[in-house]
Amino acid sequence: MNINWYPGHMKKTRESIQKNLVMIDIVFELLDARIPYSSQNPIIDELVASKPRIIILNKEDLADKSSNKLWQEYFIEKGVDSVLVNSQSGKGLDTLISTTKEIMDKKRINNKKKGIINQPIRTMILGIPNVGKSTIINSLVKKKTAKTGNRPGITKTNQWIKTKGDILLLDTPGILWPKFEDKQVGINLAFTGAIKDEILDKETLALKLLEKLLSINPELIKERYRVDVLNKSPLEVMEGIALKRGALIKHGEPDYEKISRVILEEFRRGIIGKLTLEYPQRGV
Repeated sequence: MNINWYPGHMKKTRESIQKNLVMIDIVFELLDARIPYSSQNPIIDELVASKPRIIILNKEDLADKSSNKLWQEYFIEKGVDSVLVNSQSGKGLDTLISTTKEIMDKKRINNKKKGIINQPIRTMILGIPNVGKSTIINSLVKKKTAKTGNRPGITKTNQWIKTKGDILLLDTPGILWPKFEDKQVGINLAFTGAIKDEILDKETLALKLLEKLLSINPELIKERYRVDVLNKSPLEVMEGIALKRGALIKHGEPDYEKISRVILEEFRRGIIGKLTLEYPQRGV
């Protein structure tokens, strides 16, 4: 699958980020805990440069718990703070606020010496589309401020939002990068819904996802769908799932389109189980 998606508004987003960074004290970089490598936009490293940064590993409830720990250890080795967050429940947001204040304590002390007091911490939240930025913002302010949706790229403009903890947050639209040098990165983004399904071959994508999940934890597939996975190809397993779910067309043939939607949706919602698709590479 050749995935290449870079809508025009993302170029404008990049330019806006560069313009607004001068006003920012600390950057929140939002990643998907299931695919921290693939959801980390290399452009953000270039844009943020030396600004203080906190990695937010969102959707930690959908990822494997032991893998979450490995990723946090990895970022510690890189000298970057990270926080595990569930944007739906708000779990981890208090830790995010306390970590932000700890990082900014030194600057606020210096500001106080200059007579600058009660100045809010100005933050910017960056991340790829559909990674949960708007949901996190709404949880931070405890009301519906940012628009949310299950379609990537719904946030179209920048907006300042006051959150708890005396933090001013500059929301930005999700930003992808022009070309995926690593094909697996594009595929992982497609698995999680960061790339619009409309531009993809969902049947091929679902088959690739099933192949990946069978290599990671075949027992979860077996338990969820009540199908035999031993010595079965991904296509055979998909056909078995279609049979179990009654996703059939004429003459009892599998309805590949329908069962593909089921597999993708159940993975994205965590119904299949807690799954992490990639792991940190030490020394990289």
